[in-house]
Amino acid sequence: QVQLVESGGGLVQAGGSLRLSCAASGTIISINVMGWYRQAPGKQRELVATMASGGTTNYAEFVKGRFTISRGNAKNTVYLQMNSLKPEDTAVYYCAHFQRLTSSWGQGTQVTVSS
Repeated sequence: QVQLVESGGGLVQAGGSLRLSCAASGTIISINVMGWYRQAPGKQRELVATMASGGTTNYAEFVKGRFTISRGNAKNTVYLQMNSLKPEDTAVYYCAHFQRLTSSWGQGTQVTVSS
């Protein structure tokens, strides 16, 4: 069982920046993937970015060049640096952790971008 705790959401004006953090605890194996998904009202949850323990990253097209995912030295944390935010980035952002055949999700953190 893996527990995830997110922080860093909030309200920001268009063009601004936010940094999301997520810390994982519990039974964590060395080979895993951590990442961020988001869900806007009335829409399905969608991938934002993921990063494997080996360093491979995957970004949604709509965040390339604006968002950067990274992981801490202890490999049980993941960050999302969000720059040049747009109103359409407004959503609840969820941290995710994948290992073997299991997935774990955080409680979500609200990001609101005002125009």
